[in-house]
Order: sequence, then C-alpha cells, then structure tokens
Amino acid sequence: MRLLAIAGSPRRGGNTDSLLEQFIKGAVYAGAEAKTLVVCSLKIEGCRNCDGCLVKGQCIVQDDMQMVYKEMEAADRLVIASPLQFMSVSAQLKALIDRCQALWVRKYVLKIPPLGDARMRKGFFISVGGRHNLPTLFEAELVTIKSLFKTLDINYSGDLLIPEIDAKDAILHKPETLQKAYQEGCRFITNS
Repeated sequence: MRLLAIAGSPRRGGNTDSLLEQFIKGAVYAGAEAKTLVVCSLKIEGCRNCDGCLVKGQCIVQDDMQMVYKEMEAADRLVIASPLQFMSVSAQLKALIDRCQALWVRKYVLKIPPLGDARMRKGFFISVGGRHNLPTLFEAELVTIKSLFKTLDINYSGDLLIPEIDAKDAILHKPETLQKAYQEGCRFITNS
C-alpha cells in the first residue's frame, strides 16, 4: 500500500506538519509505504491556462509538477494537509491543484483514467484553522479538496479539521488531537 502525503503548509514544522507527521506514522504502523512531498520546496508554476494539455492530457510546463503526477499515479492512498489560509488551502498547494488541469483533461476530455489506471484510490484531508465558533470554517477548503479528489477518481475517505489552532506549535498543546491524527492514519490504511 503506497501512501503519498502532500504537505501543503509553507510553515515547515508547524501545526499542519505535526498532524501530518502523526498521520503518516499511524499509516506506516498499519503497513503503508509512505512518501511525503513538501510543496513549498518544489518548483511548481501556476497553471498558464494555455490549453497545451488538451492534446494528450499532459501539462507542457516542465517543472517539479511532472514528478508530482508520477507520484500521484503510483499511489494507492493520498493524504493532503494544508492550513486554512484566507478560507482556502495555501497558495503553494493551490498552484499544485490548479496544475491538475491536465488530469481533468484526461478524465473529461480524453475519457481516460486521470491517474493512468482505474484502480480504486482513497484520499484524506488534514487542516487547521485559527477561528472558533464558525461552523463553516473549512467549507471552502473542502470544496477545493473534494473537487480535486473527484477529478482524480479518488474516494474521499475522511478528514481531520481542527479549529482554534493558529499560533506556531499550538497543536503541541493538544496531545489528544495528535493521537487522533495517528489513529486516523492507521484507520486510513486498515479500512481498505
């Protein structure tokens, strides 16, 4: 079972990364082979909206996104983590998502599997946000992530959305939440 973790936070070692790290530990404990891509360390241009992908379902921009496509195709499970920024995912992660336009073309224009084959993949989402008492806090972010998973034929299998986490290392004061992330990682792999 190959797990691809996409770390979308621009703040390395922060709250989102801490949750993702625990999730991955749980997944590995449950038997997964995990690889993490740190989006802010990759060179990923924004989508140019040039329609170059319409011919073969391949993006014409040659950067680190070419490697991301390959890793996504190889994965059985995908976990994405991003802090809530202006009610959506981080800008770095959004650039990666926008570049999945080539995969959208494969599915909806060329009528071929977006990730190269029709095997069943599952996805999970992790996020933190600073606000409290706001029931719609993660709503816009979830629309983006669920749309991505639907485009990629990935079954949305759950999320861990934690409000009232803003200051650096705030999540370290919530060991029960870190434990929950670990448990969710285990469950994500064992509930195949």
